[in-house]
Amino acid sequence: MTREIFTADPSAHVFGDRLYIYPSHDVPTNIPDDDLGSEYAMHDYRVLRMDRLNGPVTIGPVALDVKDVPWASKQMWAPDAAYKNGRYFLYFPARDKQDHFRIGVATGTDPMGPFHAEPEPIAGTYSIDPAVFTDTDGQSYMYFGGIWGGQLQNWVDGHFSQRSSTDLHQDAAPALMPKVARLSADMMHLAAPAQDAVIVDANGKPLLGGDHDRRFFEAAWMFKRQGRYYFTYSTGDTHFLAYAIGSSPLGPFTYQGHFLLPVQGWTTHHSIVEWEGQWLLFYADTQLSNKNHLRNVKVTPLSFDAQGHIQTIDPFLP
Repeated sequence: MTREIFTADPSAHVFGDRLYIYPSHDVPTNIPDDDLGSEYAMHDYRVLRMDRLNGPVTIGPVALDVKDVPWASKQMWAPDAAYKNGRYFLYFPARDKQDHFRIGVATGTDPMGPFHAEPEPIAGTYSIDPAVFTDTDGQSYMYFGGIWGGQLQNWVDGHFSQRSSTDLHQDAAPALMPKVARLSADMMHLAAPAQDAVIVDANGKPLLGGDHDRRFFEAAWMFKRQGRYYFTYSTGDTHFLAYAIGSSPLGPFTYQGHFLLPVQGWTTHHSIVEWEGQWLLFYADTQLSNKNHLRNVKVTPLSFDAQGHIQTIDPFLP
């Protein structure tokens, strides 16, 4: 979408008649690649704006920098945004001063920022990849979590522990699940403790830890279509985007399949939004840089069949 800066993890939202994308802002670094994502050294956010599909992309100024977040130390990873009552909210993960990933919130009066961060992370949140969904009844929910470098495996009992460096290593046990919590009316706090957003198979059984082609890894995103809730996510080390469908924003969600095959690059963090009469998938890859930590956002149409299944996209086909 733009070659001027490197961006990834695009969270797309329609505010008014424009589309705004809240991505990670990738930066050059000499840090070697590893399974914990140390090479992803992002330290600020820049918002992208599109006035029409396939039109020019406007790159906003710095919307928030880690140096202006009192509790954060480094690695401002994939953010999300929301709007309510004249205020825009930027939700973001970063490492705190103890090197633990937490989720913060910042507010502003313009969708492109600047945003002013709260002095502390949101109580009850941890790990990475916040995604905020507002239902048709006005209630908002936050989904979050990511394993390996995202540290979700270190919060199994609600407190940070060094018990695992990757995941639970229990292939026959239920997989680590993403978290979901209702947000307060002011969009700044959790209204209830986070709970598992359980992903189950066709028989209603939770997906297992060893099922790397289907289990959750990171990059939660929720949307609603024809009264059903689509929970979408990345399988991480197997490089698929997958989806599950439920009748409640809290789950459980029944696994349906993959809708994006592996791109060039280690994994894919995405968003899905309806704009100008069509559904769109935003994602990123490394085709311009050939470096895992320097990515570029892309957009492609998303299609559904008569039963509401998402049609699978091969990113290497025209």
